[in-house]
Amino acid sequence: MTSSAPGRLTSEQLGDLVARGDVDTVILAMTDVQGRLQGKRLDATYFVNDVVGGVAEGCAYLLASDVDMRTIDGFALTSWERGYGDLALRPDLSTIRRVPWHERTAIVFADVETVDGRAVAVSPRQILAEQASRLAARGWTGLTGTELEFLVFRDSYEDAWRRGYRELTPANQYNVDYSIQGTSRVEPLLGRVRRAMRGAGMEVESLKGECNYGQHEIAFTYAALVDKCDEHGLFKLGVKEIAAQEGVAVTFMAKFDEREGNSCHVHLSLRDAAGHPVFAGEGRHGFSRVFEQFLAGLVAHTGELTLFLAPNVNSYKRYVAGSFAPTALAWGLDNRTCAFRVVGHGSSLRVECRIPGGDVNPYLAVAALVAAGLAGIDASLDLPAPETGNAYESAAPRVPATLRDAIDLFEGSLVAHEAFGDEVVAHYAHAARVEVATFDAAITDWERYRGFERL
Repeated sequence: MTSSAPGRLTSEQLGDLVARGDVDTVILAMTDVQGRLQGKRLDATYFVNDVVGGVAEGCAYLLASDVDMRTIDGFALTSWERGYGDLALRPDLSTIRRVPWHERTAIVFADVETVDGRAVAVSPRQILAEQASRLAARGWTGLTGTELEFLVFRDSYEDAWRRGYRELTPANQYNVDYSIQGTSRVEPLLGRVRRAMRGAGMEVESLKGECNYGQHEIAFTYAALVDKCDEHGLFKLGVKEIAAQEGVAVTFMAKFDEREGNSCHVHLSLRDAAGHPVFAGEGRHGFSRVFEQFLAGLVAHTGELTLFLAPNVNSYKRYVAGSFAPTALAWGLDNRTCAFRVVGHGSSLRVECRIPGGDVNPYLAVAALVAAGLAGIDASLDLPAPETGNAYESAAPRVPATLRDAIDLFEGSLVAHEAFGDEVVAHYAHAARVEVATFDAAITDWERYRGFERL
């Protein structure tokens, strides 16, 4: 048995590398509510001898805490009254990869279970796996690609923290969108990132500059849903770790300043059991009837599922007219003013969702898109006309304006309850309400600047 790409390993190959001393550390990683990789660094010999075929443990609060890792009351999963017991992290041995930016290190993604072996429904990887199973029941496989934008600063993470993230120096002093010269300024860092990701088994497509100062994007080839979201998480972690090693900092936050935010465009398509494209057909625009209904479902239902695409208070600051971030829940053919941009033709026909920012949890975002699309198919929805002009000025329904609005829509969504289950809806709505309450209690620089002397 051989791995499918350089940097990807079978369990047998990992065992050989461990026996030779070429790998001495295995990161066992799960994904938390915020989309971050959490877990343990295990001695590689211990992993091979004791964890392969079994589980490791981690505190249940990993799926019931906020960004600051605070223990939060109100989750059904765990509490002080229940003692904050363990969850089981079961390694998915199909996900083993080298981690080239750390010496002699590999990573394995884990599925989250209870200690008695039941899948944990609120685990992001499990949520997406359930939606992939819904596709499989119809004979389909989903393919996705995520395009993450990020800002690069010449300051270290430690310096940025001490300075309150103010007066940082961006890696570029002007708009370098598509600029070869501009990206050359950051090539020593981004070239290392690209090579490292290729060494971790990812297929790199391209690098380009973006509009905000110091903003860049590295694109990778699409893959199956869960596998691509695993890559997304490892890439995001790797960029931060490599940046730290180089003494600089990057941010994926959706809106760092008043200029363009960091997007995460999500491309999605379906294949049948024979590998043929499901979206291509003989209908108008080369669409199949399935694609028309799927796309109609995205337009009709993504608004109520936006919590899974824009999970933070800051996420909603991106949605500004004329910013290339969408405000209208409309679709168009290669129209970047719409929430849903249809691109490609024939086997490459796909939909690009432009709603998520760089802060998105990819498992939840892709799960939401699948759920909305399947709801459109199940209801045989008719596809509205494409937006051919400026969708910012259209009469189409709007993307929710705040996290508070998104929570209310999500909790009341029949599609969310049917696709994800009441437990998942309650868990993520509660997590988001905690985020809103924390923000409401904070005193911001904006308030101090306006009010310290002049009010």
